[in-house]
Amino acid sequence: MTVSLAELLATARVVSLPLSTRFRGIDTREALLLRGPAGWTEFSPFVEYDDGEAAAWLRAALDFGWADPAVPAGAPTSIRVNATLPAVEPERVEAVLARFPGCRTVKIKVAEPGQTLADDLARVSRTRELLGPDGRIRIDANGGWNVDEAEHAIHALAPFDLEYAEQPCATVDELAHLRTRVKYMGIPIAADESVRKADDPLAVARAGAADLLIVKAQPLGGITRALRIIAEAGLPVTVSSALDTSVGLSMGAYLAACVPELEYDCGLGTAALLAADVTEEPLLPRDGAIGVRRVEVSERLLDEHAASTDRTQWWLDRLARVHAIVAND
Repeated sequence: MTVSLAELLATARVVSLPLSTRFRGIDTREALLLRGPAGWTEFSPFVEYDDGEAAAWLRAALDFGWADPAVPAGAPTSIRVNATLPAVEPERVEAVLARFPGCRTVKIKVAEPGQTLADDLARVSRTRELLGPDGRIRIDANGGWNVDEAEHAIHALAPFDLEYAEQPCATVDELAHLRTRVKYMGIPIAADESVRKADDPLAVARAGAADLLIVKAQPLGGITRALRIIAEAGLPVTVSSALDTSVGLSMGAYLAACVPELEYDCGLGTAALLAADVTEEPLLPRDGAIGVRRVEVSERLLDEHAASTDRTQWWLDRLARVHAIVAND
C-alpha cells in the first residue's frame, strides 16, 4: 500500500498519556495517531525499538487506517478480555483489579527485574484469593527466566491453577526444552515475544515450542498479516495489545473478531491501565468485555495530552525514517 509521508504528516498527532500504575518500567505511554480514510489508527512502537522493528507497526497503522480490514458477517460485537496485573505489591492487587470490572481472567506479570519468586508467589496468591476458585490466572514472565528458573517457578506457582505461562523463557529453543520439562504439570506454554519480535513468527509453532500463541496486531504488521500467521500456525491464540491507546485497542478488537475460534480471553483491556486516553469513549472493560468498534478521537484530549515539542519532533522524525523503510517494501 502506498501512502505518502506528506499524507501521514497532515494528520499526525503525538500524545503522552499517564499510566495509573507503573508498567513495563514506564509511567507514561507515548503514541502517534493518524487519520486515514477508514478512520483513526495508531503507530506506537515502544521507544526502545529500532526503525526496522517499528516498520511492522507502521504497516499495521496503514492496514487499519487505509486498507480497512473487514470483520466477517456474524462476527462477535464484543470481546471478552482479561485484567492485566503489573508487578505490584500484594496490598495493591485489589485496587488494580477493580479497574477491570467483570473480568474473570487475570494476567499477572512475574519475573520483574529486582523482584524475587517470593514476590511473584505473594502477588499470585492474593489474586487467587480475590478471584476465587473459578477465576482464571495466567502468568507472563516476558522471557525473564532461564529454563531451570522457569521450571522451578512454574512448579511453585502450579498450586494456584494456572491457565498458562506466557513467554517464561526468551528463546524458542528454551521454550521447547521447558515445555518438555513441565508437560507433566499440564500447564500450557504460550509464546509472545517469540512471535511478535521474531524474524520468523512461525518458527515457534514449527519447533513445537508452545501450546498457544499471543498475537498482537501492531507488532505483527496489522490485522491482515496477523490472520495469515494464525492460519499458518494452526495453534490456539490469545489476541493481546501493547499498552495501546483505545485506537490501537480497537485494531486488536477487530483482529479478535476475525479469529474463528477464540478459546481464551484477550489481553485487550489495558486502557484500564491508562490514567488518560484519546477518546471520550475509551475501550474500557465493561462486564469483562470491550466492544468491537472504531474509536473517534477527541480533539480536546489530543490537545490536553499532546507530547512536548521535542518529543513530538522525535516521533515525526521516526515516522519519516520508518516510512522510508515501508515505502521500499
